[in-house]
Amino acid sequence: MKLNNSPLMKASWLFIGALFLVFMFVPLGKMLMLSFNVADGLGLSHYVDIISSNDFRQVMLNSFFVAIVSAMSATFLAFILAYTVHWTNLPKGFKQTIKLASLFPMLLPTVTYGFAIIYTFGKQGLLTKMIGFQLFEDIYGFYGMWLGYTIYTLPIAFLLLNNTFQYLDKKFVIVSELMGDSRLRQIDMTVIRPLIGTFAAAIIQCFFLAFTDFGIPASIGGQYKVIATELYTQILGASPSFEKGSVVALFMLIPSVLSILLLWYVARFNVRYDSVEHFDLPTSKVKDRILGVLSSGILISLLFVFAVIFIIPWIKTWPYEMAFSTDTFTKVIESSNLMRVYKNSLIVATLTAVFGTIITYVAALVYERSGLFKIGKLTIESSALVTNTVPGMVIGIAYLMVFSGSSISNTIFIIVISNIIHYFSTPYLMSKNALSKMNLGWETTASLLGDSWLQSLRRIVVPNSIFTLIEVASYFFISAMVSISAVIFISGAKTMVLTTKIVELQHFARFDEIFILSLMVLLTNITALIFFAVVRYLYTRSINGTTKIKVKKTTVTTVA
Repeated sequence: MKLNNSPLMKASWLFIGALFLVFMFVPLGKMLMLSFNVADGLGLSHYVDIISSNDFRQVMLNSFFVAIVSAMSATFLAFILAYTVHWTNLPKGFKQTIKLASLFPMLLPTVTYGFAIIYTFGKQGLLTKMIGFQLFEDIYGFYGMWLGYTIYTLPIAFLLLNNTFQYLDKKFVIVSELMGDSRLRQIDMTVIRPLIGTFAAAIIQCFFLAFTDFGIPASIGGQYKVIATELYTQILGASPSFEKGSVVALFMLIPSVLSILLLWYVARFNVRYDSVEHFDLPTSKVKDRILGVLSSGILISLLFVFAVIFIIPWIKTWPYEMAFSTDTFTKVIESSNLMRVYKNSLIVATLTAVFGTIITYVAALVYERSGLFKIGKLTIESSALVTNTVPGMVIGIAYLMVFSGSSISNTIFIIVISNIIHYFSTPYLMSKNALSKMNLGWETTASLLGDSWLQSLRRIVVPNSIFTLIEVASYFFISAMVSISAVIFISGAKTMVLTTKIVELQHFARFDEIFILSLMVLLTNITALIFFAVVRYLYTRSINGTTKIKVKKTTVTTVA
């Protein structure tokens, strides 16, 4: 089938290539060169100083340890939730609640997690007051970060496991029972082994997210230093050094390389079925009740941590004056400065959703629906993979080094571009997978009927991928609302967004205002999800048709 190779396709490829060259590879190259910059020219002295430092070695050890422990605990809890959804006969409403509640943390910035944990488990925390003693002796440091990272990465692990569970063949459970296998062996053969590849992918992905996150250690890290806070100190600390900061940023890329190699290795453990049969498993009320209680406990604990976000803003002075008050909320709403920050966040998220969706969709079109030369397609695919492995903090620092002092420095434009580059990979893969499933002959048929490529795109290709475009826009919007790692280095006083404002308020211990801003982020994301759901519903109705045939009733009078 001959694919489109019009000048417009070539121009699209050049635009995508230029975008990645200017806003990804040049900044990363600049950061690499800066790491070799010494007083006498070029050298490795910064690398030697960093590697030989006992403090930095301890920082790396702390980062790896807390990220590994958090990834394993998040994956274990996510497995219980996914197992409950797919391997029990509990009510569908309960299972749907698990799916929705487990994704709740994704709607909040990670910096909020730390403050919520402090106000829940701290000496004056909500849980501490309820049970009469402090559950964690010192919530600052390892224990607080472990809890925060587990909450942060749990939704990702659940999404991966939940998706794979859909493709497990349940008929092997019946076969295992007929063969007289014990319960443990049955679970091992029908669930654990087929999920080994996904378990590994979930642990690796959770580890990578925890290792590179800045929000949680910034709010609750205390004296337990990790590489994210070390990088922040090197760039924006009391004695900043771009050269040493570049070295630390490059060390942050180590998990990226390791994760790619490990994912490639564990792919061999994936189990494929000739066919998958879906049916209800044999009823086991004891198992269902145990898993129902465990899942409920996990979700209640998860949501309880965030309960303070809804309580603290309405307390006069926590924990000294516990009377209900709207003073703090009113002060925040009436503050022109904070409302300007909220407006910036909405603008950034909207522009990221609009232009991010367009750019990723065009990139996917060039790869899947064009006759472009293979090297051209390979550059797009490789660029997408690179964005998936570069932490947000590294992107932010690279932009700070390259674009500082330029016309786009401290602008909405550079924040939107950083969000698109940072989150490019997942939306691109979503768009590419949708386009790959469409018949390649559609454009050819349309051209034979006299339609141009743009007309066939508008009439055929886009309508058949509209649901994917809605999901992509939703992903970009929510990600932009909660993004902090890259934005904290490139936003200015006039372009500050909610997440960077939360970090600023932390230094003044204005936690009640922090929770109000977090609520604004949460409610905005929920509103966005409702909006995209309505758009999806309306489009579905327009496809299926909603016109009802009205039958006119007539009354016939019979005269005897």
